[in-house]
Amino acid sequence: MLISLHPQNPQQRLIDKDVVPCIQKGGVIIYPTDTVYGLGCDIFQHKSVERICAIKNVDPHKAQLSFICSDLSDLSKYTKSISTPIYRLLKHYLPGPYTFILPASKEVPKILKSKKDTIGLRIPDNTIARTIIQTLGHPILSASLPGEWPEEIADPDWIHEHFENRVDMVIDGGIGGIVPSTVIDCTGAEPVVVRQGKGEFGSEE
Repeated sequence: MLISLHPQNPQQRLIDKDVVPCIQKGGVIIYPTDTVYGLGCDIFQHKSVERICAIKNVDPHKAQLSFICSDLSDLSKYTKSISTPIYRLLKHYLPGPYTFILPASKEVPKILKSKKDTIGLRIPDNTIARTIIQTLGHPILSASLPGEWPEEIADPDWIHEHFENRVDMVIDGGIGGIVPSTVIDCTGAEPVVVRQGKGEFGSEE
């Protein structure tokens, strides 16, 4: 199924009627973010997470999985207590094209935790993604599409043509990007960039 949503003013009726029920039923979707289009599902539905790992051909227990929240209010639920400087850092850079690796709380499903008991957390600067999460009531998984990424990966029509038999829904939110998020590890003494992506990261202004 291909559903088109307006990038700035996504149609709430379609999110209520089609998108959220699909996720709640264990569906796997492809949706736009502020970087690349990504695979998503309900983080609390184990089989759906495993299905995404199968699409990506990765071991669920070895995969680097992360999820997206609608705002920083979810921090206290899904991460352990973080320092004031780290909170200020997140507040400064989010929403934006960044994934922050943080210590995971007990609320995070085990399948999403790394062996180091951490989680990758995103708050994308994308109205469609954040509206879906707000309507669902909790975060959704954030995973890159599998395989090599041709420039066509930014085109939702191309994505639908190549993935329609592997996912339940592709959400067309316009042409996307081809550069993934910048990943910053915040579990050590100082934040460390472990993957340079779209977002520039430096000293806080």
